[in-house]
Amino acid sequence: MFDLGWTELLVIGIVALIVVGPKDLPILFRNVGRWVGKARGMAREFSRAMNEAADEAGVNEITKGIKAATNPVNTAMDGVKKAAQDLTSEIDPSKFDPDSETGKLAAERAEQAKKIQAATARAAAERKAREAAEAQAKAEEAEAALKPETDKT
Repeated sequence: MFDLGWTELLVIGIVALIVVGPKDLPILFRNVGRWVGKARGMAREFSRAMNEAADEAGVNEITKGIKAATNPVNTAMDGVKKAAQDLTSEIDPSKFDPDSETGKLAAERAEQAKKIQAATARAAAERKAREAAEAQAKAEEAEAALKPETDKT
């Protein structure tokens, strides 16, 4: 609605400086700032009230239905993406009946995943320890190589 660029703001500032004077200019800008803040607050409150009214009226659901009707390919792709996400996410054994075959497989898979994670963590810790030992050995070798040279002087 109001499109003010830097040049317009500069012109307004210069005119305000000439009309109001440098002594009263900070007071003017403070009052203008308060007024703009109140206007923004009222606009924010109005927008929030409109969104709440739309939610109560079910406009969002109607909008989703219209979007689905106008673009069924994207709606179908969203369904496929959600299904793929559900399949690739970690399986929670508590979602399945423990007596069913699916429940048993899910429990076994969760147990195997924990074992793999533990083995990976153990291997990473061993690798870090080995690298630290190698770095320590190199540092000791370098120190030993420098010692004879310092003894000569």
